Amino acid sequence: MRTYDASELDLKIDPNELKPLFKINSYLHALAMVFNWAIILGSIYLCLLFPSPWLYFLSVIVIGARMHALAILMHDATHYRFLKNRKWNDLLSNYFTMYPIFTSIGKYRRNHLAHHQKLNTEDDPDWMAKLGNRAFTFPKSKTEFLLTVCSYFLLYQGFMDALWFIKRFNKAGEKLPSTTEDKILKIVFYILLFGGITWLGIWKYYLLFWIIPYFSTFYMFQYIRSVAEHFGGLTYDNLLTSTRTVKPTLLERFIFAPHHVGYHLEHHLYPGVPFYNLPKLHRLLMGQTQYVDRAHITQGYTVGLLQELSRTH
Repeated sequence: MRTYDASELDLKIDPNELKPLFKINSYLHALAMVFNWAIILGSIYLCLLFPSPWLYFLSVIVIGARMHALAILMHDATHYRFLKNRKWNDLLSNYFTMYPIFTSIGKYRRNHLAHHQKLNTEDDPDWMAKLGNRAFTFPKSKTEFLLTVCSYFLLYQGFMDALWFIKRFNKAGEKLPSTTEDKILKIVFYILLFGGITWLGIWKYYLLFWIIPYFSTFYMFQYIRSVAEHFGGLTYDNLLTSTRTVKPTLLERFIFAPHHVGYHLEHHLYPGVPFYNLPKLHRLLMGQTQYVDRAHITQGYTVGLLQELSRTH
């Protein structure tokens, strides 16, 4: 496979319409962060207020979905779409999105930018890490795919995914240079986090409402999104067919595709457009004949995507 570039496409979008879409609105990004944390804390509060196995199960789904949403915000920050000041962009993203899920934006950025630059080639770390992996081998029956998804509720699959991510982002000889300041800030975060949990005596709740959702639904939603973005039913013959856009229902948007992450084709075409402008970008692209004729657009996750994953090219 070869690398595809948006400049090869004959997209004639008016620059006066396109340029405003690259503008950063830091307040919207910050508000989204607060929104996700509010839902997480609200879910915990309700579950403690009305103890129930079914409510706890629902909270695990909701908290995992909002962890995933925080990771999507970090993804935007990876492209410096949060704050113009790059130091603060990374610092706040680490403290409020990345360190809580046990990684850092620097490690993710190295991997992710290579993915954009070398999409679906031997130099694309995302592609190569998943190529040949049974979970990412398609077509497969709907039953097999759903069993893979449900296996995350056993925690084992999420734990294995976590080890896999650590291995990918910490390859020998490829470690990112880390300043003393970066290391200190990370250490301070975990001292405050684990010290606070110990002082408050809430390790049980941290396990129930963070660790279990992390190793189950968080990685489950990561898997579903990863499959949707680059696997199953795609032909990879040009940029418009090397990834897909999935247009979710309202419920699917809350669970599977927070912060317009379903517009993944648009993101690969114009990675500098922040998440809140992706719907506008999609509407502009729908005015382009080449995009309408060739773009891979899927209607929904639970219906459209599931159908495509079992379909041969």
